[in-house]
Amino acid sequence: MAHLGTGNRRRALAVPVGLALTASLAFLPSVAASAAPLGITADASATATPDTSGPKLSYVANLTSYGSVKQAKKSIERAGGTVVIAYEQIGVVVAHSQNPDFAKQLRGQRSLFASVGATRVAPLSVVQTDEEGSTQRLSDADAAKASAQAEPGQEPLESNQWDLRAIKADQAHKINDGSRNVTVGVIDTGVDDTHPDLAPNFSKGQSANCVGGVADTTEGAWRPYADGSDHGTHVAGTIAAPRNGVGISGVAPGVQVAAIKVSEPATSLFYTEAVVCAFMFAAEKGIEVTNNSYYVDPWLYNCKSDDDQKALVEALSRATQYSERKGVLSVASAGNSNHDLASDAIVDDTSPDDATPVPRTIDPHVCLDMPTQLPGVVTVAATGDKGFKSYYSSYGLGVVDVTAPGGDKWQIPATPDANGRVLSTLPGGGYGYKQGTSMAGPHVAGVAALLKSRHPWATPAQLQLLLKVQATKTACPEKVYDATGVLIDATTCNSKWGQNGYDGYGVVDALKAVK
Repeated sequence: MAHLGTGNRRRALAVPVGLALTASLAFLPSVAASAAPLGITADASATATPDTSGPKLSYVANLTSYGSVKQAKKSIERAGGTVVIAYEQIGVVVAHSQNPDFAKQLRGQRSLFASVGATRVAPLSVVQTDEEGSTQRLSDADAAKASAQAEPGQEPLESNQWDLRAIKADQAHKINDGSRNVTVGVIDTGVDDTHPDLAPNFSKGQSANCVGGVADTTEGAWRPYADGSDHGTHVAGTIAAPRNGVGISGVAPGVQVAAIKVSEPATSLFYTEAVVCAFMFAAEKGIEVTNNSYYVDPWLYNCKSDDDQKALVEALSRATQYSERKGVLSVASAGNSNHDLASDAIVDDTSPDDATPVPRTIDPHVCLDMPTQLPGVVTVAATGDKGFKSYYSSYGLGVVDVTAPGGDKWQIPATPDANGRVLSTLPGGGYGYKQGTSMAGPHVAGVAALLKSRHPWATPAQLQLLLKVQATKTACPEKVYDATGVLIDATTCNSKWGQNGYDGYGVVDALKAVK
């Protein structure tokens, strides 16, 4: 699962001038918010037989006018495409086609299509799951040791949760656990809602499987694939595992958590059409916060100079902006590539990740890591128990907003298990450790949920501002661990405007969020 935040590849009161309690991104043209996605129609007027010699790919077509969906669907069908779904609210159509010139033909209709692009390089296929996880499971001996050292009022495994104490979540819980009127949507590989440490706070009515671009809300569709990834279940526990005398505690143990599955079977890749569906579903289902611990495949960075990648950026930008307008705050992990996202050049030698990668040098100012670099999204870097930047965490002055515990195997905490990774829930009722910016993101999503519980009328932009204002300020460290566990000079950390490149505005504070 190289694309997930756990993989090796990756995703004070003074504020700077320009921060305000208003959204910083431009609004889309106003459309009827209640407009439902349109279904599939056939074009009886098609006369020419389109080329079908190419691989079957999935595409997003972004319309110039949101009211032209009917006309656009006819053009898509004439070009040899099949409409999967049309999101009229944002003017994005998902389609399949085997015509090698499908996108080119639609791009020629500039009055109708703003951009069109393939969401993948590898063709669509039916595959079986065979994923191997890299999770370190909690042993019976470590579970017994933790329970024996649990203090009064703690969950049985909470003595191992150094991460909660790092953001003062344990103190926050003595004041407010969060409101059940707040839901955090986990856009990920699925969540095991039958886990005893998740079931009490799970919201089935706000959960779905968005793989392919259409939301499936049938019972259990949101769960991980059989023998699939445990990533989403681990993330969900960090956010909202309840204080119920079982296992661990989440950062916001009183809020609800929902699952929106977007990962393909076997590969666990996250394609644009599924992620667009997830943001639209979250917006329409009243979810207040989404956690996004991944990057959108197959491109680690999406360059607007490429016609396909430009279309992916536009479709996802429209979806995230729409969800923000509907009251959703999106939190995303910065990635695990140890990249400086504020630099002028990054070597991307892993894209596309669903075919043979072609090394390229990109400028992260114009080639975006999605969704973490999209406007309005809270970008989160990771720290370990000692407060140092995690050795794998990407960073960047002016790009990273805040930081939170993501774990670091070299930063060993004084816990019963002495494990520097983050402990959370696993499918099937178990517990285990992971490290990554994937683990940092849900800590911020949990604090955002506490803020929303405390300030129910706060907008996403206001919640983001509160996260920054209340964060514990940090200075650039003198030393930091490298990937081999050696302390080296922290020469890549820069400071300006009350921020630094490793931590942004600082470490999120759960205690301040509830006061």
